[in-house]
Amino acid sequence: MADRDYLGEAATAAAFSPAAARGLSPPLGWKERLRAGLAGAGASLWFVAGLGLLYALRVPLRLCEHLAAVTGFLNSLTPKFYVALTGTSSLISGLIFIFEWWYFHKHGTSFIEQVSINHLRPLMGGTESSIAEPGSPSDRENETGRQNLSECKVWRNPLNLFRGAEYRRYTWVTGKEPLTYYDMNLSAQDHQTFFTCDTDFLRPSDTVMQKAWRERNPPARIKAAYQALELNNDCATAYVLLAEEEATTIVDAERLFKQALKAGETIYKRSQQCQHQSPQHEAQLRRDTNVLVYVKRRLAMCARKLGRIREAVKIMRDLMKEFPPLTMLNIHENLLESLLELQAYADVQAVLAKYDDISLPKSAAICYTAALLKTRTVSDKFSPETASRRGLSTAEISAVEAIHRAVEFNPHVPKYLLEMKSLILPPEHILKRGDSEAVAYAFFHLQHWKRIEGALNLLQCTWEGTFHHVSVYPKKELPFFIHFTAGLCSSTAMIALLTHQFPEIMGVFAKAVSSGFEKNTQDLKSEDLGLSSG
Repeated sequence: MADRDYLGEAATAAAFSPAAARGLSPPLGWKERLRAGLAGAGASLWFVAGLGLLYALRVPLRLCEHLAAVTGFLNSLTPKFYVALTGTSSLISGLIFIFEWWYFHKHGTSFIEQVSINHLRPLMGGTESSIAEPGSPSDRENETGRQNLSECKVWRNPLNLFRGAEYRRYTWVTGKEPLTYYDMNLSAQDHQTFFTCDTDFLRPSDTVMQKAWRERNPPARIKAAYQALELNNDCATAYVLLAEEEATTIVDAERLFKQALKAGETIYKRSQQCQHQSPQHEAQLRRDTNVLVYVKRRLAMCARKLGRIREAVKIMRDLMKEFPPLTMLNIHENLLESLLELQAYADVQAVLAKYDDISLPKSAAICYTAALLKTRTVSDKFSPETASRRGLSTAEISAVEAIHRAVEFNPHVPKYLLEMKSLILPPEHILKRGDSEAVAYAFFHLQHWKRIEGALNLLQCTWEGTFHHVSVYPKKELPFFIHFTAGLCSSTAMIALLTHQFPEIMGVFAKAVSSGFEKNTQDLKSEDLGLSSG
């Protein structure tokens, strides 16, 4: 799942590829065009047919008489009824609005919209997507849409902090939770994917851990981990959970991860010997491989945080050599950050040469690290005044182009690197090219930019001169139903207030509206009588 080189290429591909595809595709026949038109106008045809049926049955159903009776009933209502009606409507719409707002903030989607799409739309005959023939224009457009969606995929933060030893400190100081429910739910899904398999029922300790990874309450997860260790003292995933969530210091976390490594290596060797016996054993090997890679990676991060950077680099290099297919874990981003801390810029360039490729997923860490290396060669002597007089040198042009490429990939990063926006703790998951990725990158890499003299100055000059007024990544808009319920609540509350304050004027207004409606009903009734007598 590779991201494109940068936003400019993505925009070019989005602008020209579908159009070119449409120009080269053969014209559709009249049957296909008719079928497509009927499918698009199905809802409108049903609506028109329903109106026509009502008009044809207006005399047998005595619709005009019923409308006249309803109009007379409405004319007999007092202003107190309208006050009570609008007040009740305002209360109900306000409760709906509050529930919608709470549900949106907790789950990130509208409840009414979700119910409409998942339950009402299938009943009305709607489908999620139409089936297109291979090579057709709609198929190519769907493929383009899937590529754009892949660029917006949520990724696990390769430098995510430890919950017990780091995130919990923030909770102790502020009393607030640093992670959102959505972020922790994604982590729970990752843990179930990495650390469980279909054969967990064969080992009682793995069965307990399978339930532990699904548990939302942290104390319950920790309790389940201890239960698994009572059943099997070599349960590696139990040590992983305790290291992540119960250890209050990095030293404690490293100690537990070393116990997990010892248990994980034993289980991994056992799984290797039995991998060809059945598909179940192959699934166990995949799970045990994931556990081993995860533990070694976290041990490398512990060594990095405790100042043993060369040891961390060695663990990461060995891990990338031993398990090269697991590039999706982005271990190279951990390696880049550690090498930058060692100021081993030649080694950083060697890693970039391998992973800064068009066929591999891009990230802010790759793009901005490449820009930092090119900036490093010219930043100490760079001056905007001098550059405006004599022009940019070849090396300066190369550095500016690298910054352009990085900013085009993620335009949020410069504000955090230039400290125009306050840094917060990075989340456990990031959205590629989004603000969360910028926070995660700047949190760990700001120190590396500050270490190189003039690097932030060149970044600021390039960014302000080119991208300062450019629209950045779009923010998520509120669902329509939240706006609708807010408007409904406000309008009904206003009507109730006006009716309470000015009952005579509102009564006259209500009677004028009802009399106009009654007049239109009488005209329609007389027209129907004329048609029936004729």
